[in-house]
Amino acid sequence: MERLNIAILILFLFLSSQIFGQDDDLIDPVLVKLQALVISAADSSAIPYASVVLNRTHGGTITNDEGFFSLEMLNVDSLIISSVGFQKSVIKIPHNYSGNNTLVFILDPVVYLIGEIQVKSDRPEIELGLGTGKPTDIPPELRGDAFNEDPPVLAAVFNPISYWQYYLSRREKRKREVREAIIEEQYWEMHSKNYNKETVMFLTGMTDEQADSFMIWFNSLDVLAYTSTEYEVRVTIKEYFEIYKKEGRLN
Repeated sequence: MERLNIAILILFLFLSSQIFGQDDDLIDPVLVKLQALVISAADSSAIPYASVVLNRTHGGTITNDEGFFSLEMLNVDSLIISSVGFQKSVIKIPHNYSGNNTLVFILDPVVYLIGEIQVKSDRPEIELGLGTGKPTDIPPELRGDAFNEDPPVLAAVFNPISYWQYYLSRREKRKREVREAIIEEQYWEMHSKNYNKETVMFLTGMTDEQADSFMIWFNSLDVLAYTSTEYEVRVTIKEYFEIYKKEGRLN
C-alpha cells in the first residue's frame, strides 16, 4: 500500500510538471503592430537599413535611416534582424506587448583586428642598396612563421618544423582565422558598394517603397554571393526583377 501511494505521488508530480511547463505554449496568438528601434551595442547609435525578417512568413521590412521600423505580427512570432557589420540576432517580443510603445533591439557589432600601424620618422631614409623582397598585403602579425599560404606537401619533408607548426600551432590557427575575417570584411565593404537600394532603384525604376519590398524578397532567396562583382550584381538584380514582376509581386 505504501509503494502504491509513492507511485501515485510520483505520477501526480510528473503530470503537474508537464501541465505547468506548458504555460508558455498556452498563450493566445494576438495580432499586434510592432514599433521598434534597432541600435548598436557599441555606441547606442541607430542602425539604418537593417533587414528585419519574420520567421513565420519570411516577409519583413527594413529599418529607415534612423533605425526605426514597424511591422504587423503575432505576439508569438520571432524576428531575424541582420545588418552588414553586425551579428545576426533572433528576437521575440514580450507576449504582453500591445503596440503602444517602441521597443529597442540591440545588435552586437562584428569585431575584426586591424593591421599594424607604422610610425615613420621625419629623418631622411638612407638607401643601403639591399633591394626589396616580394611585396605582400598581409599584415605582419597575421603572417605565418614560414608560410603565408597553405604549405605544399613537400614542405613536410624539406621544412617539417614550419610545416607542422602551421597546422598544429594555436597561434598560427588564430592568424588564419583573423586573416579570413579581414578578407571577408573587405568583401562585404565591396559588396555594399555594388548592392544597395540606390542601385536597385536605378536598375529597375522602382520607387523607394517598392525597392524595400523587392530587396526583402531578393535577400530571402540568397542568390547573390557577397564576392559578386559589380557586373554580376547588376545582371542578377535585372534577372530576378523580371521574375519578381512575372510573379505579380510588383505593386
